[in-house]
Amino acid sequence: MAIIIDIDVMLARRKMGVGELAQRIGITPANLAVLKNGRAKAVRFTTLEALCQALDCQPGELMRWVPDEDAEALD
Repeated sequence: MAIIIDIDVMLARRKMGVGELAQRIGITPANLAVLKNGRAKAVRFTTLEALCQALDCQPGELMRWVPDEDAEALD
């Protein structure tokens, strides 16, 4: 099972940079990069809420689940 993070998609739709988003939600650009690249082990609900507020989206627009066989095709 894989959780795919689509923050890049939402950033592109909003024409917003990583630095601006990091500043808006109150985390470092490095920590945002860890989350955005799918390397984070967990996400706090307060961070998820801040992301949704800053990007004007729902949690399901930021992440999605892909079964294992489909995840291997994405690599």
